[in-house]
Amino acid sequence: MALEQLLDRLKMEHLQASLDSLCEHASKQDLNYREFLEQALLQEWGGRHQKGLESRLKQARLPWIKTLEQFDFSFQPSIDHKIVRELAGLGFVERSENVVLLGPPGVGKTHLAVALAVKAAEAGHRVLFMTLDRL
Repeated sequence: MALEQLLDRLKMEHLQASLDSLCEHASKQDLNYREFLEQALLQEWGGRHQKGLESRLKQARLPWIKTLEQFDFSFQPSIDHKIVRELAGLGFVERSENVVLLGPPGVGKTHLAVALAVKAAEAGHRVLFMTLDRL
C-alpha cells in the first residue's frame, strides 16, 4: 500500500499536505527516524488542533476575536489585573462556575468576555457567546 493511501486511510490530512517539505527538512537536518516521526506527528497534531480551534471559535458565535493581550488595562484602571489573570487560568471552567461581568457601557466587558472565550476555545473547551438580551 502506498504511503499516500495509508495517510488517507488514517485521516492524516495535515501530514499528507506537508510530507514532502517534512522529508526535505529531515534530510537537511539529518534527523533520525524517531526525530522525524516526532516532527511528522507534531505536524499532524498541530493541524488538527488549529482546525479544532477554528471550528470552536466559529461555533462560539463571537462578535469578533479579541485577546486578553489586546485589552488596554490603562483605559480601565478599575479592573483588577489579578482577577483577570485568575480567570484566564480557566479554573472557573473546570469548577463549572459562571462569570458575570457587570458595569456601564464602554468599559470593556464584551472584550474581556470574548477574550476569555477565545482562551477557553484554545484550551479545547466549547464556548458560546450570548448577550443577556438574547439569553
